[in-house]
Amino acid sequence: MAEGDPQVEEGGAEGEEAPVPKNRFKIILIAVAGLLVVSGAGGYFFFFKGHKDEKMAEAPPPKPPVFMDVPELLVNLSSQPGERVQYLKMKIVLEVKEQPVVALITPSMPRLTDIFQTYLRELRASDLQGSAGIFRLKEELTRRVNVAIAPTQVNAVLFKEIVVQ
Repeated sequence: MAEGDPQVEEGGAEGEEAPVPKNRFKIILIAVAGLLVVSGAGGYFFFFKGHKDEKMAEAPPPKPPVFMDVPELLVNLSSQPGERVQYLKMKIVLEVKEQPVVALITPSMPRLTDIFQTYLRELRASDLQGSAGIFRLKEELTRRVNVAIAPTQVNAVLFKEIVVQ
């Protein structure tokens, strides 16, 4: 090439690239950090501050359930001949959604007592052992009550007292 060629004098020999300045790395690092800060601030305002103007519809507080007492039950449990007779004493409460449901269930109380008595007389003491036995009893009584008083529904059958003697 020519001796006075400006490209050869500044960059060195032909074919060699000019060295990358260290300032370019710093500029890229600052740009990425700035982008992270801006996107983080945008996300914060979008998720936490952006919906401040919108008023969320507040759900009304749930009504407390109403509890209805069932007369105390005393039944003898099923046993094999020659075994000692065991008794089951229970105090039960029915959980319903609203007070008007109590008025609908009250006339059916003799039917419910009969359903409870017939079912409980067929149980053995071993059926009531442990928390699983009590849970099965609770679920079965709830199902039977709901069948008897349909279309009205009971949320749950709750036990105040259970004594097996």
